Amino acid sequence: MASLNGHKKQVQARRVQRGSVGIVQRQSISFEDTLPLRSGQMLDGFTLAYETYGQLNAERTNAILIFHALSGDAHVAGYHTDDPDEKPGWWDDAVGPGKMFDIDRFFVICANVIGGCQGSTGPSSLAPDGKPFGLRFPIVTVPDMVEAQRYLIDALGIETLFAVAGGSMGGMQALQWSVDYPERVRHVLFLASTPKSSTQNIAFNEIGRQAIYADPRWNKGDYYGKEAPNAGLAVARMVGHITYMSETSLDHKFGRRFHGRESFGYTFETDFEVESYFRYQGSKFVHRFDANSYLYITKALDYFDIADGYGSMEAALSRMKAATLVVSFSSDWLYTAEQALDLVTALEQLEKPVQYHLVQASFGHDSFLVEVELMTRLIGGYLDHHWALLEQETARVKQPQE
Repeated sequence: MASLNGHKKQVQARRVQRGSVGIVQRQSISFEDTLPLRSGQMLDGFTLAYETYGQLNAERTNAILIFHALSGDAHVAGYHTDDPDEKPGWWDDAVGPGKMFDIDRFFVICANVIGGCQGSTGPSSLAPDGKPFGLRFPIVTVPDMVEAQRYLIDALGIETLFAVAGGSMGGMQALQWSVDYPERVRHVLFLASTPKSSTQNIAFNEIGRQAIYADPRWNKGDYYGKEAPNAGLAVARMVGHITYMSETSLDHKFGRRFHGRESFGYTFETDFEVESYFRYQGSKFVHRFDANSYLYITKALDYFDIADGYGSMEAALSRMKAATLVVSFSSDWLYTAEQALDLVTALEQLEKPVQYHLVQASFGHDSFLVEVELMTRLIGGYLDHHWALLEQETARVKQPQE
């Protein structure tokens, strides 16, 4: 027992050393309201799982809402237990004391989207009849996710968010927030994302969905309490994961190196390291994600177009009052630099405040998670600068009038 406690203390010390937020608790909040959806359907009550980091200041001006990507959840940083083998939240390098999102200064919030499978209401949740929704769950969109998050922000008593931030699908949510609720967002951090899903984006998502449909265990979404369609979901994850990397990063990481052999096996067993890697990624994913949620969230990605409901991208963006930081990556072929530039150009033509950085990076779409030091300089520097300006503005307002 003494040695185990000593090991746990060593683990905790290492976590503190790397600036971890430590052990955090997942929270949840339920709403009885009927949520109207873009599809015309309704969601009669819903629950959001979320986590918070740092402290909300007395003026309630320091809140930052971070959004996760397709396979993410509310657990953006820290740990849920003192288990030394537990991995930290998905953006642990970015959230913590002195990090990109400095919780000594900001109150950071992250919520699992509706349609998800990590505590928020989704297809695996129980319907009013006590059985999982499955495909009875209504189709949700990125604007629907934002509307559900708006309930959470209201419940936390926050009128204006200092910033909304996210990469990939998270960037879509951030942009949608600034368009749907322009008075409530000061800054948008739009990272490795797009103002609308491209035809290629939709095509890759459809391949993943077809892999799930083809698994006989999927059973048209009715598999809860039975064996899940893990084979189909694993293939879907493998396809998606390829799009997150680049040819350069794959070649650098794996090349044509053999896996557990010195030459071709001339069978259909695993020959190459890259094969083994993607099989591992697929098998790991099925233990933490629901196949139906994968279907629903990829559909939400396909439907995303910031112009939807406003007539054009320019009409939508004209509503924005926030300043925007756009970051794209040279090797990202999922959400390309050209797509990000479409947004930047439209904002500039509308004379909206926008900063743009095209980062030369070789890790592909995942660069926004991997290039930690560079992203800390870009995003942390941006937040520090604009927080200082807000503090100056607040101080001037508080000065007694002469």
